[in-house]
Amino acid sequence: MTALDTADFDLFARIVMQDSAIVLERGKEYLVSARLTPVATKAGLPNLAALASRLRSRPTDPIRSSVVEAMTTNETSFFRDIHPFDALGRIVIPEITSTPRPDRALNIWAAACSSGQEPYSLGMTALETLPVGWQARITATDLSPQMVERTRAGRFSQLEVGRGLSAPRLVQHFQRVGTEWEASPQLRSMILARTLNLAAPLPLLPRFDVVFLRNVLIYFDVATKAAVLGAIRGVLRPGGYLFLGAAETTLGLDAGFERKALGRAMAYQLTQRGGPR
Repeated sequence: MTALDTADFDLFARIVMQDSAIVLERGKEYLVSARLTPVATKAGLPNLAALASRLRSRPTDPIRSSVVEAMTTNETSFFRDIHPFDALGRIVIPEITSTPRPDRALNIWAAACSSGQEPYSLGMTALETLPVGWQARITATDLSPQMVERTRAGRFSQLEVGRGLSAPRLVQHFQRVGTEWEASPQLRSMILARTLNLAAPLPLLPRFDVVFLRNVLIYFDVATKAAVLGAIRGVLRPGGYLFLGAAETTLGLDAGFERKALGRAMAYQLTQRGGPR
């Protein structure tokens, strides 16, 4: 693996911060080397020093987006940390659907969808638990156009479906296509995938009942965390639920959410008062 000197690390960290608001602190040199060496190789560059030199001389070079994408693609799996999905199906969906609603539509936002396992897990949960006559609309967003395209396609390798997806769910919701597994037309029709930068002003979005933003805030500085939570508060229905990662919280960042235990999961419910910290 290519060695990475301090000046080049600082350049890559600054680019990632500017384009995604993700903070790369010193000590992450090995991670940066592991993720960016393939980017340099694909571009025909001999090492990371050459990649850094190219970005210094050509700051708007298209390879910049490849650098950001490589550093912002995160680990994912189906039904990751199963408890939030259990809480959604057993507690949140029954609570929301107990109140009559003219359109009988449940709106969910998977705000950092990566390669699609989370939104498809949300879709399966909804199909298995929504009352007759209700439908789910899942907006799946990610900074990476490549990840959005993967989510939109709804195709996964044998290794990917083997991580968190039970055999009954695989048979019920997917079909074999060559060496891959493709989500059913019904499941894919529930999901609208689009690129979106959480650190930028949000585009026009629907009002959501539930937002999954798991294991994302940990990469932001405090100001960005607060801004992202404020933006989510603006698109979440009163009483709606925000699910974060186990190491994340709204406490001390935004007083518009109330921490609430839902079985073995923890969620943050939008209060009526709303408002920043």
